[in-house]
Amino acid sequence: MTQLGYKLICEEHGPTDLTQYATLADQSTFEFAMISDHFHPWTSTQGESPFVWNVIGAIAQATDDLRLGTSITCPIIRYHPGLIAQAAATAGVQLPGQFFLGVGTGENLSEHVFGDRWPPHAIRLEMLREAVDLIRTLWEGETTSYRGEYYTVENARLYTLPDELPPIPIAADGPKTARTAGEIGDGLVAVAPDEELVEAFEDGGGEDKPRYAEVDVCYAEDEQEAIETAHEIWPQAALPGELLWELATPAHFQQATEAVSEGDIADLVVCGPDPDAHIETIQEYVDAGFDHIAIHQIGSNQADFIEFYEEEVIPEID
Repeated sequence: MTQLGYKLICEEHGPTDLTQYATLADQSTFEFAMISDHFHPWTSTQGESPFVWNVIGAIAQATDDLRLGTSITCPIIRYHPGLIAQAAATAGVQLPGQFFLGVGTGENLSEHVFGDRWPPHAIRLEMLREAVDLIRTLWEGETTSYRGEYYTVENARLYTLPDELPPIPIAADGPKTARTAGEIGDGLVAVAPDEELVEAFEDGGGEDKPRYAEVDVCYAEDEQEAIETAHEIWPQAALPGELLWELATPAHFQQATEAVSEGDIADLVVCGPDPDAHIETIQEYVDAGFDHIAIHQIGSNQADFIEFYEEEVIPEID
């Protein structure tokens, strides 16, 4: 069975709105939620970027049954993995049995901000492997001294631990990282309906693990209005190649997206009120092998979007 989830985007919304939207999702038929973890928004037009761990605490108090995970936390540069081990353990206590820690190798946009070098992807993947190992080690609850190639902790112990440790799905946009996710992770996270990613994940050992995907949409009663909203707020969706991971500032993204047209976005993002178009796009991910699909509604029209999906989209997804 495919589960549809709701994506909370910190780059677009402030902490109070995110908490309100999480409450709406909790009261809806969406089965889980995922929340982004950025220092910067992609572009200044998006206009927000609250500290996600504060927001998770607020969501934990405002919701009853919402299953929530980060998508994606990068625990290798801006954050020390020991800090993320503590943050995620606390979130696991606040959301018992409902929290998962989605991790990945990150983007230069948010990870260079404290003066650290932005390494090549192969190095970041090595760092991620070590970071996940350190997080799991600290979650054992013992006093730990850890001296790896990239990270050190001395006499560290986590005293606040949940009864059920959070799963750690891993984001991938290429087969090598997908195989690593299958090997060391508790799930896969991707943003494209790529069967090869799923196959590599399964080859790495992920056959029986969940496969998460994220899908951008923009619901509005008028299709052109939706296209204009998506183009204004989420133009980086149309950037090619590795620019998403390599550009350093919102100003760079603003410059890079000047050539992105409304037509470019309309080709990539489902826009408007036609439920069949939304269902068809989701089905592409289902057919590629994803069983958990989080929907990101671009813009502020969140309550109407949730109502639209509850009434016309979710019932049609097997």
